[in-house]
Amino acid sequence: MAVVSSHSAVRLTLLMCVAESLSMTGFACFTTLLPVLMKAWGLNNSEAGLISGVFYTGYMLAVPVLTSLTDRVDSRRVYLFACALSAVGAAGFALFANGLWSALAFQFLIGAGLAGTYMPGLKTLTDHLEGKAQSRATAFYTAGFGFGSSVSILVSGKIGALFGWEWAFVFGTIGPVLAALLVMRTIPKGHSHGVHEGAPALLDFRPVLKHRTTRLYVLGYSLHNYELFGQRSWMVAFLVFCGTLQPEGVGLPLAAATLAAMVNLLGPVFSVTGNELALRFGRTRVIFMFMSLSGLLACGVGFTASWPWLIVFALMCVHYACMLGDSAALTSGVITVTAPERRGATMAVYSFSGFTAAFLAPLVFGVVLDLAGGNQSRIAWGLAFASIGIFGVFAPVARWIYVRRAP
Repeated sequence: MAVVSSHSAVRLTLLMCVAESLSMTGFACFTTLLPVLMKAWGLNNSEAGLISGVFYTGYMLAVPVLTSLTDRVDSRRVYLFACALSAVGAAGFALFANGLWSALAFQFLIGAGLAGTYMPGLKTLTDHLEGKAQSRATAFYTAGFGFGSSVSILVSGKIGALFGWEWAFVFGTIGPVLAALLVMRTIPKGHSHGVHEGAPALLDFRPVLKHRTTRLYVLGYSLHNYELFGQRSWMVAFLVFCGTLQPEGVGLPLAAATLAAMVNLLGPVFSVTGNELALRFGRTRVIFMFMSLSGLLACGVGFTASWPWLIVFALMCVHYACMLGDSAALTSGVITVTAPERRGATMAVYSFSGFTAAFLAPLVFGVVLDLAGGNQSRIAWGLAFASIGIFGVFAPVARWIYVRRAP
């Protein structure tokens, strides 16, 4: 596949980032409206965590097939099919969802849709680039995930407050349709001439798993996603709880969903910054540094719920920035060490493992919250946040083992 010029690389990156954000309009609808839907449907914390987590079940079951297919067919066709899944899932929420089981089904479809847009979209982008241009495009694209999630949180929260939660999911339906049109009309064709020479058989991931460096990136991404998506799934609910603990007449200055969107907007900045630091100071050093910092902060932030809202908000911003600091460095790293003919299969394994962890985190968070005293207990929130940060605390030990065993 031809490598594009630097000017075309910027244009291609921008277009794919816009498409990524559009495809994600339904991404955070449920978690943003979680307090409203829990009350409307009579859900407990474990059930709410299950619905949040089944999104990632849909993702991890679809991603091995949809992402691997990009080694064989034009990735835009995969992208189009996935956008349709996301749109159907969001439309189902708007029209038919009325409780646990219907929500599980439609949330599953939205997750499966993301499986066919996020990594296949990244492969569409990186197949046309190489070297530092490829690394930087990867950083901006992965940062775009944070921007897309922020838009989903902010807009769905506003629409839900003004018109009702069903209309928020209408917004979630429109975005993937626009993303599909943008990609099919403006993005160059991907690989469409059969199987790459040297590509593994479809769903044969043994060549990927034999590569030691790839395995380490997969593990790192899994731990990153466990903390990140556990926090994302419960951030709005935590901010609502913080608001109830503020002195009478103070409260939160903005809606919890708006504050959560503001936190999410830090993601693109620190994802790109982390990748630039990795290029300058070494990928391994930067990844482990941010993992350690975010893990330590996660283990403490939940216990601060009763502190002044400005301090809590500032701590959440710092925590989120640290979580995103290793995001692009991990993803651009695994692409860099992967041969083009195995890129689709490698990204399938990478995403499957990462979003398996993303599925478990909201569920574990909710279960810990229930077992430790419920969502009106400061101790319970502290322990729930610690349940997603504990792995980052041990990142220095992991780095020591990694250095000792390096070939």
